Amino acid sequence: MKAGPPSCAFCRIAQGKESGALVLEGPTVVAFLDHRPLFPGHSLVIPREHVESLGDLPGPLTAPLFDAAGAVARALEAGLGADGSFVAGNNRVSQGVPHLHVHVVPRRRGDGLRGFFWPRDRYESPGAMEETRARIARALADG
Repeated sequence: MKAGPPSCAFCRIAQGKESGALVLEGPTVVAFLDHRPLFPGHSLVIPREHVESLGDLPGPLTAPLFDAAGAVARALEAGLGADGSFVAGNNRVSQGVPHLHVHVVPRRRGDGLRGFFWPRDRYESPGAMEETRARIARALADG
């Protein structure tokens, strides 16, 4: 397992060197309560291995990470009576701790969370949409 920098708070929690309100412990992932939750039960699911971004996540850790996120989402519904959940992750930008983490937030109808607060727009033309699609597809093909 790749060790993270000593300054990585999430690595210290994953290694048991710092306390965290753990809700799930597995061989390759852990989940713990966010210390500044949107709502009580807001959890962070992380790989034990230090991985900074989703693009750096080794293939064998993908299923365990997202299976754990799904398990936590189900547990928020069953254990807290949540109506559902919001699952998200920042990738470098707005990533407060540079260790990949998936937020799993319990949701209730009428809880006041209004989703995303950034402006959304349409592509300026079907051609612009196709150009964007093609650039992404080329980058994926180039690996």
